[in-house]
Order: sequence, then structure tokens, then C-alpha cells
Amino acid sequence: MENKDRYFKALIEDNGQLNEIDLGENLGLDEKETREIIVLLLSEHKIEYVENRMCSYRLMKTSKIKNKSR
Repeated sequence: MENKDRYFKALIEDNGQLNEIDLGENLGLDEKETREIIVLLLSEHKIEYVENRMCSYRLMKTSKIKNKSR
């Protein structure tokens, strides 16, 4: 899905400055399509929901695997 990739890249570049719907509108997406993309990104664990920000979603933090063998 091309729009999903475009939205994800825009979300990274925007860094929480616009809310998620306005960001989608800047890309020419309507609210319904934007919400569908958000659901897909949430299900793929690429973004997570956060409160108290302009944009309610952010990239998932990746955990680094430490080498525990010694």
C-alpha cells in the first residue's frame, strides 16, 4: 500500500508536530483512509498510541538485544 508507506515516512519526518488527521490531509488522504492506515501501522507494531502530544501516535521504540553470553 503506497499511501501507508507515504504516511509512515511523513509521520517520521513530522516528529509529532501535526495531529494524525492533519498529517493525512497534507498527503491528500481523507480522515477514513488515514484512520485505516493508522490501524494497519498499529497492527504491524510500527507505531504506538501516546497521550498528551499533538500527534497521538509515535514510532515504536525498538529494544536492543544485548549479548548475554560470556
